[in-house]
Amino acid sequence: MRIAYVSLHWPRTLVSGVGKKINRQISAWIAAGHEVQLFMHSVRREIDAPLVSGEYFFYPEAGRLKGEWERISAARQLLDAVKLYAPDVVYLRYGMYVYPIHRLALIAPLIEEITTNDLIQHEGLGMIQSLYNRLTRGIILRSTSGLVCLSNELAQSPFNTGFQKPTRVVGDGIDLNNIQPLPAPNNIQPQLAFIGSPGSLWQGVDKLPFLAQAFPDMGIHVIGYDRIDGVNLLPENMKLYGYLKTEEYKRVLAGMDCAIGSLGLHRIKLNESSPLKTRECLALGLPMVLPYKDTDLDDLECDFLLKIPNKEDNIQIHAQTIREFAYQMRGRRVDRDQILRIDQAGKELDRIQFFSEIVNAE
Repeated sequence: MRIAYVSLHWPRTLVSGVGKKINRQISAWIAAGHEVQLFMHSVRREIDAPLVSGEYFFYPEAGRLKGEWERISAARQLLDAVKLYAPDVVYLRYGMYVYPIHRLALIAPLIEEITTNDLIQHEGLGMIQSLYNRLTRGIILRSTSGLVCLSNELAQSPFNTGFQKPTRVVGDGIDLNNIQPLPAPNNIQPQLAFIGSPGSLWQGVDKLPFLAQAFPDMGIHVIGYDRIDGVNLLPENMKLYGYLKTEEYKRVLAGMDCAIGSLGLHRIKLNESSPLKTRECLALGLPMVLPYKDTDLDDLECDFLLKIPNKEDNIQIHAQTIREFAYQMRGRRVDRDQILRIDQAGKELDRIQFFSEIVNAE
């Protein structure tokens, strides 16, 4: 197949989580014998890291009216380029609608990737943008030939099932062949890591100071943040590293006994996910605290996964359990044979099979 991969609005760099995912997907599809081209519609920003290879259609950051016109112009250029590419299928990563991007469906069968509860998540962008998303999201969804959802929860949600599209659930994966587990450290006091990005309500990083204060004998290391809103003085056993490049945060993780996943999915009314950061930590060998239902791991019973509820008080209620888990995981690493289900290769074969089914049904 000839696949056009379309990403909207943001520059996808090779070091970002989404950029890594897109790059892995494209590499897997090419390895399976398909032809793939990325088409990136993006605001123009000065960034240090290189972008995922593809064709870029930039628009400048500007005032609302002029900015929207520039976005539309870039979208039209992207449509022309995709049409010239003549794909068998178009794979669109969900992004807020921009006119006339729905016309992708006139070029080839359009399959959209649903990654989150956008109705709730986009409320964080303000009333105007949230309303705009609610009013326009159906324009693309009605045009699609199929949906790929990151979780069963998203696939079964009324805001997606109402469009009555063929749907496949494919959780995020990681390339286990290209990531080697880190040796276990020899810590007397356990060290716990959290990786996230500022501005994401579902990360729940604001809950971690309580854990650090409750147990001074446990180190809490937060990668991706240089401050936590509402916290002026951090506990002495808590450290913020800010943004780190891949090799830099791997050096930090090498000293960790375990890691903890997103703590606030309930804040965007989700209970299930398959975060890339969780998969990377597991691939590196770190035992995990999972404060949500993981699409691939929920039925896996093993001692290197601690599952706690996805609730606002999950840290307060389960702090002692987390501490005990961290102590038990000292000197331990994940049994890789038990996490093969998160490997990207099988997931991409499943995704490609879905593409074939959609194309053949047209």
